[in-house]
Amino acid sequence: MLQKVRVEDSVGTVLAHDLTKIVPGEFKGRRFKKGHIIQAEDIPELLRMGKEHLYVLALGPDEVHEDEAAIRLARAVAGDGDHGLEFSEPQEGKVNIIATRDGLLKINLAVLEEVNNRPDVILATLHNNYPVRAGQVVAGTRLIPLVGPRAEIERIEEVCRRAGGIIKIAPYRRLRVGMITTGNEVYKGRVKDAFGPVVRAKIAAYGSEVVRETVVLDDAEAIRQAIATMIAAGMEMVVLTGGMSVDPDDVTPEGIRRSGAEVVTYGAPVLPGAMFMLAYLGEVPVMGLPGCVMYYRATIFDLVLPRVLAGERLTRKDIAGLAAGGLCQGCPQCRYPACAFGKG
Repeated sequence: MLQKVRVEDSVGTVLAHDLTKIVPGEFKGRRFKKGHIIQAEDIPELLRMGKEHLYVLALGPDEVHEDEAAIRLARAVAGDGDHGLEFSEPQEGKVNIIATRDGLLKINLAVLEEVNNRPDVILATLHNNYPVRAGQVVAGTRLIPLVGPRAEIERIEEVCRRAGGIIKIAPYRRLRVGMITTGNEVYKGRVKDAFGPVVRAKIAAYGSEVVRETVVLDDAEAIRQAIATMIAAGMEMVVLTGGMSVDPDDVTPEGIRRSGAEVVTYGAPVLPGAMFMLAYLGEVPVMGLPGCVMYYRATIFDLVLPRVLAGERLTRKDIAGLAAGGLCQGCPQCRYPACAFGKG
């Protein structure tokens, strides 16, 4: 409903249309946008623009302005407690949701869909399981019309409350990692290990550290013993490099099995990374890394590592779920994670 009000009496009201400012020979354009909430400091400018009266929206008790709605939606989707999120000020009815820490973006996809199935609101996010940095925009929300029903916003708030929020940034754990390099050629010094530096750098990027390393022969029993030694030394994650193919002399998978670890999967629907193995010795993740990790910018290791460091215990279903989006396109300039790889 439109109301005509004196400019001096308009503070707190909502503009019903754009207002154009004209400075002859210098400027002509929009100065105040439809939906702008008039502030006390706007009054002198409006008077200089020749405005004595404004046409404003008169909100009823059952209506919510787009800015208020966007703020309420952002708070609702973040939930209570420390979920690693903060919010921008409303701009043109939109509020950005921003990560306050490095971590893994976790989204309740079912509730996200439920919210977006409601009329008049939208919530758009980055992909689930996206590794984000502090300060990165991870989602945006807004009301579609300028004014919406208060009851609808309250219903969405209740949906989010029951779910405990929709979005959070899961912080990475700082783990002590043991690395076992397999291969007769490396063990005997014929070839310099090029695998280890790549793996160490990837782990360090998430705040963990390879604190113990060893090189063993292509021998299943030697690999088993090396894993046992790592566990006894207090390693909280063990990674093994090399020997992951089906060639008869590639026995790393057999060594992992002999360790007593529960094998989640040997093989992943991801390229590059098909010959990946994930297992658990109690609570300790044990990963067998295929050779592609050494050569490619983004592989199965980049999809699994942040989720493990965020505290997830992955299942075979989780690995199978990587299939859609699991084919790397091999772009000339890799932009991972800002690409489709691993994001079904």
